[in-house]
Amino acid sequence: MKPLSRRSLLRALGAGAGAAALAGCGVPAAYIEPGDRAAQDRSAGDRRLVFANWPMYIDTDEDRPGRRPTLDEFQWRSGISVKYTEEINDNDEFFGKISPALMNHQDTGRDLIVVSDWMCARYVRLGWVQEMDRAAQPNVARHLDPLLRKPSFDPERLHSVPWQSGITGIAYHRKKLGREIRRTADLWRDDLRGRVTLLAGMDEAFSLLMQGNGADVTRWTADDFHRMTDQLRRLVSRRHIRRFTGNDYIKELSSGDVLACQAYSGDIIQLQADNPDIEFVVPEEGAELWAESLMIPDLARHKANAERLIDFYYRPEVAAKLAASVNYVCPVPAAREVLASAKDRETAELAENALVFPTDEMRGRLATARDMTAKERPGFLEEWNGIVGL
Repeated sequence: MKPLSRRSLLRALGAGAGAAALAGCGVPAAYIEPGDRAAQDRSAGDRRLVFANWPMYIDTDEDRPGRRPTLDEFQWRSGISVKYTEEINDNDEFFGKISPALMNHQDTGRDLIVVSDWMCARYVRLGWVQEMDRAAQPNVARHLDPLLRKPSFDPERLHSVPWQSGITGIAYHRKKLGREIRRTADLWRDDLRGRVTLLAGMDEAFSLLMQGNGADVTRWTADDFHRMTDQLRRLVSRRHIRRFTGNDYIKELSSGDVLACQAYSGDIIQLQADNPDIEFVVPEEGAELWAESLMIPDLARHKANAERLIDFYYRPEVAAKLAASVNYVCPVPAAREVLASAKDRETAELAENALVFPTDEMRGRLATARDMTAKERPGFLEEWNGIVGL
C-alpha cells in the first residue's frame, strides 16, 4: 500500500482549518515597490540557500531515511548546500508566519517558498516576491507546460514557477454507485442524496462548482459566484450534501460511506492502487487545473542559487523522478518520455496515467480560475463560510 498523500497528511495534522481569520481579513496595505525588493545577492560567495516546502512534497529514498535523491543530486552537481524545511502546512498559516517580515521590509530567512497559486496572487499583488531572471533558467523557458504559463496573477510567470500541479475534479465509487458520472450535475441526482461530499475550502472548491454551471472560470463574475452559492444552499437544505470536508474524504470514499466527492487527482492515484473501483472524472464542463508554485521572497540573500535550483527541477529527467514520487500533475510534459523508458514497470506506467500527464482531450477541459481580488475575498468568504458552517 502506498503512503498517504501530502494533502492527506496535512489534514491529519489539522492543516487547512487554521488561520481562518487571516483568510478573511483581506490583504495588508504594505505594498513594496519593485526597486525595493532585492537585497545584495550573496550567491557567488555563499553557496547555499534555504528552501521552504510542504511535507511529503519531494522524492525520498525508502532505503535511506532522510535522503532526497533529486535534491542530493542538485547539491552534488552545483556545490550549493540546501537547507530544506517542511514548514508549510497551510497557505494562510505560512502567510501569517512570514508576513510581518515582508510588510516591514525585512529578510524572511528563506530564499525559496512553495505556496498555492491563489495565495501566490496575494504575494505578487503586495510586491513581496522578486522577479526571476529567466535568462538563467533555460529549462523553465523550454519545458514549462503551456497550460500553466499564464495565470491571471502572473501572466508572464516572472514571479512564480509551478513546483507541481493537480486537478480538482470528481471521484466516485463506480461499483457501489452502479453508474457513471460524467457531469458535475450528476452529483445532484437523487441516488446520491446524503452520499456526496464537497471540499470545505472556498479556494479549493468554487471553480469546479461554477464550471458545472457553465461559467468561464478564467473570467468568472460575482453573478457566477452567487449562482453557485444559491445552488449550494438548496442542496444543503435538502441534506443532499453529506458534509464539507478537508482531505478526510479519502477514508469515507474508500469505505463506501461516500459514493462521490470533490477530490484531488493526486489523492486518487494513490487510492486507485488499492481500490480499482475508484474513478476520477474531469467533468464534461471542465475542472480546475491548479498549481503550487516556487517564489523568491523579497530580500532573499541567495536569489541566483534559488533560480539555479528551480531550473534544475525543470530538466525532464529530474522532473520525471519527482513526478514518480509525488504523483501530481507534472508541469514538465517532456518528463513523460523519460518515465515511459523506465525499466521499472510501475514507473513506466505513470507515463500513461492521465492524472500525471493529462491527455490532449482532457487538457481541453482544464482551466485555471482567475484569482479572487482582495476586495472580493472578504464578502465571498463570509458567504461561503456561512453555507459550509465554518
